[in-house]
Amino acid sequence: MSRTNGLTLPIPAPVARAAAPAAAASRAGSIITLDQVTKVYGANGTRVHALAGVSLSVERGEMVAIMGQSGCGKTTLLNCASGLDDVTSGSVSIAGQDIATLSDKARTTFRAHNMGFVFQTYNLLPVLSAVENVELPLVVSGVSPKEARQRAQAALERVGLRAQGEKRPAQLSGGQRQRVTIARSLVNNPEIVWADEPTGALDSRTADDIITLMETLNEDQGLTFVIVTHDAAVGARCHRIIHMVDGAIVREERLR
Repeated sequence: MSRTNGLTLPIPAPVARAAAPAAAASRAGSIITLDQVTKVYGANGTRVHALAGVSLSVERGEMVAIMGQSGCGKTTLLNCASGLDDVTSGSVSIAGQDIATLSDKARTTFRAHNMGFVFQTYNLLPVLSAVENVELPLVVSGVSPKEARQRAQAALERVGLRAQGEKRPAQLSGGQRQRVTIARSLVNNPEIVWADEPTGALDSRTADDIITLMETLNEDQGLTFVIVTHDAAVGARCHRIIHMVDGAIVREERLR
């Protein structure tokens, strides 16, 4: 590690993936494709066009930043692309699956098997220990307690926090809590991790550590990251930056 500073269907055990020597080497075509996606909230005179015909492709193993001013549609794009929210028109394909064709239950299952989520506010349960927070999605999905604990400990190991597994969130620093959140996002061995302002609540040094961790996971394991951020320093660490204004993509920058 670089720096150490309702679903009812059971989730299968993770499938081992060969580590990629570099993110560029792990790319093998698009894993995320949006085609003319629109999202309209409200009705009649209160209609808000949050997304205006967005088309976007993300390759396997890419780290992509979505940037723009508050209210430009960044989080809406993440929610629609990940299937957390329905689109008004257009299509979203994840690993070849048109998620709009799935029922709510099937879409939830698909997300659980293929995606992880990291949020600015951590979303950790304060009464549970770090390892219990990480294993919770597995337990409620029918994975045996023994297997869930083993997989949660392995996920904490991946983010450099196995020794902190018995501590509750209040006993951890902000950076450690975000690492627990990242571990939880990895526990199902996803191909895609969606991150919404993952460094927004952190100081600059801790934010740097978190992005370094994401880079390591991307480079060593070929994970695809889509990161919503307002921080130019975070965007600069990604392979590509998608700039948004008023619900539309206005510019792309390829950095590496």
